[in-house]
Amino acid sequence: MGGLGNKDIMANNIKYYMNLNGKTRNEMCEALGVKYTTFTDWVKGNTYPRIDKIELMANYFGIEKSDLVEQRSVNRKHNAVEINVLGRVAAGMPIDAVEEIIDTEEITEDMAKTGTFFGLQIHGNSMEPKFSEGDVVIVRQQDDAETDDIVIAIVNGDEATCKKLKKYNDGIVLISTNPAYEPMYFSNKEIMDKPVKIIGVVKELRAKF
Repeated sequence: MGGLGNKDIMANNIKYYMNLNGKTRNEMCEALGVKYTTFTDWVKGNTYPRIDKIELMANYFGIEKSDLVEQRSVNRKHNAVEINVLGRVAAGMPIDAVEEIIDTEEITEDMAKTGTFFGLQIHGNSMEPKFSEGDVVIVRQQDDAETDDIVIAIVNGDEATCKKLKKYNDGIVLISTNPAYEPMYFSNKEIMDKPVKIIGVVKELRAKF
C-alpha cells in the first residue's frame, strides 16, 4: 500500500477527531455504515479503512483525508504530549469524562513526566485580569497544594473553580484575583464537612485572543 497505510497513525487520528467532536463508536458506525467490530479494528490499529471509508470519515468530521492519513504532529511542536481540555469538572466526575472534552492542548514531554495533566476552560470573571472567560488552564492533577498556588477546587460538590490558595493552621482561604469577589474561608472542619477538595494546581495559562 506504499506510504498510505500506517494503521497506528490512522487509529490515533480517528480517536483524536472523535474526541474533538464528541462522537461515540456507535455514532461513527452509523454514520459510516460499518460494523462495530470493523470500526473497533480501525481504532485499535488492527486494520486500515478502505479509501472510500476514509473519504466518508473526512467529510463527516469536516476535514481533509490527509488529516486522517498523515501523522498529525508533522507541523507541531516536537515531542509534545496531547492532553484533553474539559469544559467543566464536578464532584464525582472522572477527570477523563469523555462527554466533557471540548478540545485538546499540547504540553512538553518534560512537563508530562511530572504528573497527570488535564486542561480546564475558565468560566466567569472571578480570576480576572489574569484568567478570563474561555481561557484554558493546564492543570496538574493533585489533591494538595502550597500557599499561593493557583488551584482548581471543588466546594460542596459544585463545579470546579479556579482560585488562589492560602493555607493556615486552622483552615484555608480560596481567593479570587478579581477584588469584586470576597475571599472564601474554610475551617478544617468545613473542609471535611462540605467538603472542599483540591483536584489540581494550575501550571500554565493558554489565553484565547
